[in-house]
Parts: sequence; C-alpha cells; structure tokens
Amino acid sequence: MFHMGWFLSFNAAGWNTPWNGIAGSEWTKAEPWIDMARSLERAGFDYMMMEDGSFIPDVHRGSMQQSLASGNLPKLDPMALMGVLGQETAHLGLIATVTSTFYPPYLAARLISTLDHLTNGRTGANVVTSHNQRTAQNYGLDEQPEHDLRYEMADEWLTVVKALWNSWEPGALVMDEETGLFADHTKVHSIDFKGKWFSSRGPLNSIPSPQQSPVICQAGGSPAGRNLAAKHADTIVASVASVEQMREYRADMDVRLAHAGRKRSDCKILFVASPVLADTQREAQDRYERMLGTEEQRIERALVGLSFASGVDFAAFDLDAPVPAMSTNAAQQPLQRRLGADAATKTLREIASGPRQEINLVGTPASVAIQMGEMMDEVGGDGFLISGQLTRRLIGEITEGLAPELRKRDLIRSAYSHEHLRDNLLAF
Repeated sequence: MFHMGWFLSFNAAGWNTPWNGIAGSEWTKAEPWIDMARSLERAGFDYMMMEDGSFIPDVHRGSMQQSLASGNLPKLDPMALMGVLGQETAHLGLIATVTSTFYPPYLAARLISTLDHLTNGRTGANVVTSHNQRTAQNYGLDEQPEHDLRYEMADEWLTVVKALWNSWEPGALVMDEETGLFADHTKVHSIDFKGKWFSSRGPLNSIPSPQQSPVICQAGGSPAGRNLAAKHADTIVASVASVEQMREYRADMDVRLAHAGRKRSDCKILFVASPVLADTQREAQDRYERMLGTEEQRIERALVGLSFASGVDFAAFDLDAPVPAMSTNAAQQPLQRRLGADAATKTLREIASGPRQEINLVGTPASVAIQMGEMMDEVGGDGFLISGQLTRRLIGEITEGLAPELRKRDLIRSAYSHEHLRDNLLAF
C-alpha cells in the first residue's frame, strides 16, 4: 500500500475556470474547504498540505499584474484554517506551511502545538525557508539570507522548536484533583538554547500536545533541502517529472536518511502528481491537451514559473536564444526542474513550450490506478501528493473515482488504523 496527500493553496486559483465551485466568491469561506477535507477523509487520504507565501510576485515583466490577474494571489493564512478543519474531520492529517526564516521558534512551536491539540493529534507543519526578496522586505529585511545558509538556519530553528516541544517531560501534567496539583514543576524545564541564529529560554507555556512533536513536512529539493529533510522530516514533498527521476530521488534520500541515522521507513516521500481523468483514454488525452493550451499560453505560463522560481524576469530574455547563465538565491531546485537537464542545448522557446515537468497520469480512473501502483512498485516510494487546478469536479474525480479504484487493488487504506497523523504515516 502507499500513502496519499493533497497539495493545495488557500487561494482562488480556479476562479475563472469551468466547474470552479470552490473558487470565486467561496474561497474565503470555511465551507468549501470543510467539504474538501471530508471528501479526502472518506477517500482515506493521509493529509492535505497547504503551501503558503508572504509576498505578491512582481518580477515577471516587472509588475504584480500577472499575479493578481490570475487569482494565484492573494492568499489567506492556512494556519488559521487548520483549526477549523480539525473540528470537522476525525482522521485526516492537516499540514500548513510555516517559514523558519521569519517565524520566531517559540511562536511557531506554541502555535503548532496548539493546533495539534485542536485537531486531536493530526497537525503537521510544512517548514520552508522562503526564497523571495519581497518576502524578506515584508518582514523588515533588505534581502534574503544566502540559499544554503537559510537551510542551516532552518536546521537550528527546528532544533529549538523540537526542544520546546519536549520541554515538558512525560508525566509532567498531573491533574490530581485530590492533591490539587495540576502540573509537576520538576518535570518542566527551560531549554536555555543559545545558537548562532536563534535563542530561547523555554519552556513552552502550553502543555504537550497529543503527538508531542507534530509532524514535520519538507519540500526542499536542493542538496541543502534534502539534507534538512533527511534529518528532520516525517514526510517529504517531491516534485519530479518521470519514474526515473522518482527512482533517483528515492535512492538519494535513502542515502541521506542513513547518514542522518534514520531508517527509510521513518520518512514518507510523496511524489506530486496531477492526474487527468475521463471515462475513456481518448477523452482523458483530449482533456489533457486542452489543459496544456496553445503554444503561446504554455510559453507564458512557463515564463511566469521560471521568473517566480529564480527571482529573475525571464520575459526579458530572447525566446530564440539559450537561457543566459545565471545564479540565483531563490528556489534552486524548482528552477532547475523547470529548465530541464538539457537546458544548455535548447532555446528558451523550446524549454517554455515543452511538456509540463510533472509525472504524467492521464486515463480512466482504473488505468491511472494501475499506473500509480506500477510506479510505486518500481520506485519503492511511499505515495503521491495530488495537485491540480482545484475545483469540486477534480476533488470528486479523485476521491470518488480514482480512490475507489486504488482501494480495489489494495493500494491505499480502507480505514484509518490510528488516531494521530504520525502513526498513520508510519502504519505502512
């Protein structure tokens, strides 16, 4: 069996598409997200993970126009939504994004622990380092720390957060009504952490949460990001474009996990996939080609994505020349993935108009379920993280169409075996 998650944003990205449903005027309300969470829970998903960011991109063509016209921005803070979803579900894991570069460790530890209480042990945190200069400026800095340095800082940040989560020993919470003792002060300790970038006295002034240490998710694809994930993560978001790359990623992480003193089974790698489903293979392929759009549309989407990942305006480059040499302090792995391994031999037009760099799953629910099972057999991976233009139609196709086909083949769970998110991740 393998695990299933859903990768999404707290935004209105599908507002002007057919079957948009969840977007438009509804996306700021709790109800559509509650409906989605309940659907994922019925389908046996491990978790839903909401990415986040703290800026409006304005690199592409030197303007915020594209970001605001598309509906990809603005975003609301997913942390607030997780507490609501926790009250409306019973088993689904709920993971929201937090930035280690700008959240003080104490604030983050207390917030995430509180959400773990409110969700009865189903909270996770997707820890990112943030990459855009505008984010730094929104938090009072002129620019971001250097790329690998951000991951060194994140390592120390997670060390502090975890120490705070463990500042209460087991048995510290007594709640003895006869003696009137609520908590044993001898089992609650300051952490007195003084590092290179962070310091905290501790202890947390909140009691230990159901998981004590809520689940850590990580999505860094660079060597620095992978090392951080190998040391700290319970689940990883992996974005690759082929089965071969899935296999390479899995093998690389196995080595890094072992170097960090952890077992392969300690950290679940979920590969991002965007299935395109229909009643027949031909219909699914036609739908996929319509989604790709015209060459002009594909190029514009690619230029937007490259500009976002690099912090450089790719619209300023000659489409019929190779991509100029550059270095970036932004999102290095997403940039390299979008450019492709043979970028040096192609023009920007060829790169931008090419196929999407993602796992290709196009077909009927049954045929896609078979493909997913074969991929996991070949890769030895842990599962998939569904992504796509969010609509109620897509949610239904996945949860009511694909998930039953996966379950028929004993590829995903038929019931949750544990109460807490981490335990369900470690169940198989």
